[in-house]
Amino acid sequence: MSDFDSREFVASLPRRPGVYRMWAADGSLLYVGKAKSLRDRVGSYFLPSNVHPKVQTLVAQIASMEVTVTRSETEALLLEHNLIKALHPKYNVLLRDDKSFPYLWLSSEHEFARLSVYRGTRNIPGRFFGPYPNAGAVSETLHYLQKVFRLRNCQDSYFSHRSRPCLQHQIERCSAPCVGFISAADYKRDVDAAVRVLEGRNDEVVRELAERMTAASDALAYEKAAALRDQIAAIQQLQAQQVVAADDERDADIFGIVTEESGCAISVMSVRGGRSLGTFGFFPTVGIAEPPEILSSFMMQYYASRPPAPEIYTPITLADEASLAEALSQVAGHAVRVRRARRGLTARWVEMATENARAALRMRIRRRDDYAQMYQALQALLGLARLPQRMECFDISHMQGEGTVASCVVFGADGPLKKEYRRFNIDGITGGDDLAAMRTAISRRYRRIRDGEVAAPDLLLIDGGPTQLAAVIEQLDELEFKEIQIIGVSKGVDRRAGQERIHIGRTTAAPLVPGTDSPALKLIQRIRDEAHRFAITGHRRRRAKRFNESILETVPGLGPAKRRALLQHFGGLQGVLRAGRGDLECAPGIGPTLAQNLYDVLHPGE
Repeated sequence: MSDFDSREFVASLPRRPGVYRMWAADGSLLYVGKAKSLRDRVGSYFLPSNVHPKVQTLVAQIASMEVTVTRSETEALLLEHNLIKALHPKYNVLLRDDKSFPYLWLSSEHEFARLSVYRGTRNIPGRFFGPYPNAGAVSETLHYLQKVFRLRNCQDSYFSHRSRPCLQHQIERCSAPCVGFISAADYKRDVDAAVRVLEGRNDEVVRELAERMTAASDALAYEKAAALRDQIAAIQQLQAQQVVAADDERDADIFGIVTEESGCAISVMSVRGGRSLGTFGFFPTVGIAEPPEILSSFMMQYYASRPPAPEIYTPITLADEASLAEALSQVAGHAVRVRRARRGLTARWVEMATENARAALRMRIRRRDDYAQMYQALQALLGLARLPQRMECFDISHMQGEGTVASCVVFGADGPLKKEYRRFNIDGITGGDDLAAMRTAISRRYRRIRDGEVAAPDLLLIDGGPTQLAAVIEQLDELEFKEIQIIGVSKGVDRRAGQERIHIGRTTAAPLVPGTDSPALKLIQRIRDEAHRFAITGHRRRRAKRFNESILETVPGLGPAKRRALLQHFGGLQGVLRAGRGDLECAPGIGPTLAQNLYDVLHPGE
């Protein structure tokens, strides 16, 4: 068995769609797989109950693993296919065929165009849409199009000899143009609508259907309105943004960068022949440099050992973009363009790379070794007799005194213990009195600890200075918790991250200022930020429940008109909940910033 720590790796994975790669100790690729939930799928390999001999043989050889997060299961399917065809993993080769991608083909030489599945060379008349990851995916797409637009998929010879409608018409999958049940003009309208959906212009079709739905509702034709609503929902479900496969055959390198207080991550996605070959994460050590400088420096080092692609896309504008392109062109022996991706497919590529950089950073900061280092630094900073094994942090969130919620997050030796997080709805105090809210939350929490229902922490962290600290200490002393070490964290002079001051409870010592590079401060920031996030999420949900609101009404910047347009665009709240960030951006009046805010509210903690 290798030294690969499967337990820690699985714990760090997100529950998101993606692709995983298993590597042997000699650097050879063992297996490539896809997952609807990376954590659940990868974790299944290491369950004690998984005793299949082939799985055990594979697991015994794993020395390391890598993952690429995708925005949908469809993208994961496509990426898995690309990697298997390009890299031929040892345990995939015998299980996968080498067929080409399937497409949807729309005939162009018939009055009533036929839409069907096609696999092969694209040298016949007509239009092709795709590619799709497998026959199942393309068949599902065809099924939805038939359900929504009722287009035929039969052979021309079958079409020309019909005297009565076939089964497809009876199950409402075809409008029966073969026997004149629909005019050529109306059928062409449906074909044009289907083409617009396949081209990604589904917002136009949805807008038209929404207008018809509103008109039907006004005319009290509720059954027709419901059918149109379902049609809108089906179109939204059909629309899948497949950014890991493109129709062109460009070669490009895509960079994503994420910098946070906890570190920096850069993700590089290689696109060859229009196909993504996955992402690879890097974690450069940075000081006070800004993202453009970090990325430029990294790119020069990255390409010192490998040739650059003709096109390089970044999420930010680099100050030395022109000189960097010139230098890389000299190294490569061909022209290299370095550009910021602003729209279209390249922007979605960059978004995917950035999302993987963010996921990689989150995984990395949860690793055991990092936490061990930070806990040791915290012990040294505070002069603790032993390493803290359990820490709690409290925070308060409200909106002008309304819907006050206190959060309590718990961290153990390996990071956050989310099952032990607790929220407290605070009532019976003056609105906006954070000190009273904090005392109430501490009282409720530590009465349970006193009764033995919950384990006591080694260290209690409060977001605040001496005033907040004094209020908490008073409450703890009243409950006879005089031995718990407590610290408060206040902002620095100009409230910038890295300038926080640490106040030691029950002492008159001057506050500590660990500095930006302190691992102890990074741990404190992480716990504090998690408590803040958990409190805000609870407050928003409480507001939605208290005022009988839709969760959409808690999104800053999303007014009544935009909410109505959003619900109409996606055919209802369930459609909005299923949408990804890219889908939300395409809705009328929703830009990138609002889409991100909306996604964060609907999917807290992802």
